[in-house]
Amino acid sequence: MAKALTRADLGIWLINLDRDADRLAGMQRQLDAMGLSYTRFPAIYGKDHVDELSKRADAQAYARNMGSPILPGKMGCYASHIAVWEAFIASDHKVALILEDDVVFHDDFLESLDTALAGAAHWDTLRFNCIRAKLPISQGKLGRYTLNAYAGPFTGNAAYLLHKDIAQRILPNLWPQTRAFDHELNRFFRHDFRQCGLEPFSSHVDDGDVSSITGTGFALVKKFKWYKRLPHYRLKAANYFRRAGWLARNRRLWPKHHRLDR
Repeated sequence: MAKALTRADLGIWLINLDRDADRLAGMQRQLDAMGLSYTRFPAIYGKDHVDELSKRADAQAYARNMGSPILPGKMGCYASHIAVWEAFIASDHKVALILEDDVVFHDDFLESLDTALAGAAHWDTLRFNCIRAKLPISQGKLGRYTLNAYAGPFTGNAAYLLHKDIAQRILPNLWPQTRAFDHELNRFFRHDFRQCGLEPFSSHVDDGDVSSITGTGFALVKKFKWYKRLPHYRLKAANYFRRAGWLARNRRLWPKHHRLDR
């Protein structure tokens, strides 16, 4: 189990498309204000690499698992996160903070970051915001925050911490792509790691309703008709049981409210 960590152990990677200079400038202002140095990773633009990325994706499995066809942007996002994991593994850092470029940090972000690092023994990946976070289960208190596991869907990869040993172990199992990246990590029951969130969340996402992945107002997302999504619905239902089963086997299904930082 990992010992307490500090910012000296931390590497920060920011995923940003070359064409999104305004987003980069906004992130730089925020990170500079907090005194956080980072490495920019030039995001992989899916439309420019469709042929290459399609060879590393199972489009039929993706459609079955997600209930919609795979988008070039989803492939690019997936490949970008994996490439950052590879850069992290090759680095000297013990833990990574991986950011997408549409994060808005709250005033307490540094406090939550330091709290999470000090409690690094209690999680394998940890998110500072989410798209969805259903059925949270308290694993205990870290400072004034609650460390939660989730029996329901827990998605969104805009700001998360990752231990190096977990990245090394999971990475070989992430290809071919059969889901969006956050949905793949939501299968912690398959990859056998402790996925957590620190609440109340200390950041949120604001993309201005404009995304290179899903288009303006999600215009590029074309879900199948309901009857063609039945395999997706069955999978979603089954995953509740799989998540609960893993949490129960690992004694994480029942809420705990004791302090983890003593």
